[in-house]
Amino acid sequence: MGMRWAGALATGWLAAVCGCQPNQSSAEESTNEPPKVGFAEDRAAKPGNDKTSVDGDRAMKYLKQLCDLGPRISGTAGMKKQQELLTKHFEALGGKVARQEFSGQQPSQNAEVALVNVVASWNPERKERIILCAHYDTRPLADQEANPKNWAKPFVSANDGTAGVALLMELAHGMKDLATGVGVDFVIFDGEEYVFNAQDKYFLGSEYFGSDYAKKQKGKKPEFKYTAAILFDLCCHTGAKLNVEGHSWDNAKELVLEVWKVAEANKAKSFKFIRGFDRSTHVLDDHIALQNAGIPAIDIVDFDYEHWHKLTDTPDKCSAAQFAEVGGVIAAWLKGK
Repeated sequence: MGMRWAGALATGWLAAVCGCQPNQSSAEESTNEPPKVGFAEDRAAKPGNDKTSVDGDRAMKYLKQLCDLGPRISGTAGMKKQQELLTKHFEALGGKVARQEFSGQQPSQNAEVALVNVVASWNPERKERIILCAHYDTRPLADQEANPKNWAKPFVSANDGTAGVALLMELAHGMKDLATGVGVDFVIFDGEEYVFNAQDKYFLGSEYFGSDYAKKQKGKKPEFKYTAAILFDLCCHTGAKLNVEGHSWDNAKELVLEVWKVAEANKAKSFKFIRGFDRSTHVLDDHIALQNAGIPAIDIVDFDYEHWHKLTDTPDKCSAAQFAEVGGVIAAWLKGK
């Protein structure tokens, strides 16, 4: 995840949705009971006897496989190895893989860098489409390390982006046989973390993708339309608390309600529908560029991951159980579309 900032959500919005007042005395109080909005109660995943069930252990293996490549900074050999690995993986599971190639340059750098968004599509002929996304580049500098001498040491950014990609690799196993009426695109963004100092810009890949999509939508006969997008970032670690992110609520409220309702039906305890919103945060992440392109987009993210941009963001911080929980919610949600 790139730069983020905190801002209070408007008080009283929970009352407008579900008829109760925000609890100002305890911002940490939460509930797994989103408002009743009419979604099917049978979307809960059934691990072990459902083709869309998610294998958390296998997702962990994918996470370790990616991290074993070492740092995957945009434009480097490590990134190219990752692109080759992902292309082979998604194609082997029936996805149609495309490379969205472009270039970017940061003020801190003397030259442009070659960037590639990877898009794996299922049912590419369908006009209504959904995006599941994450970023796959690792940050050049571990800038949250207390000792600046450690900033330039290699780090693998396991939960920050990489885990989202591993989750998509696991979800791909069920996509070919998934009973859904929409097309699904896995979009993996480059250049989210290609940042060296305060002058540089985050989210190069998602902004390029969003801008390209918006231009195509202005044509007379757009080939397709994205009706929803879900971003995975900092959400696969042990003890994750997946509160409702502010920009997601402000700009894609119905999608938030859908996903958190399915999470409640799945008994996914890491998804928190917070009552006291005065401490909730608005996160700057890849979903903003998608929202700006007219796509309802939400961010499934933990605001307070303690290993963010640190050398300690390693695979052991993530868990098979958390992969299975988040993936189970998404697989169940997709079946209802």
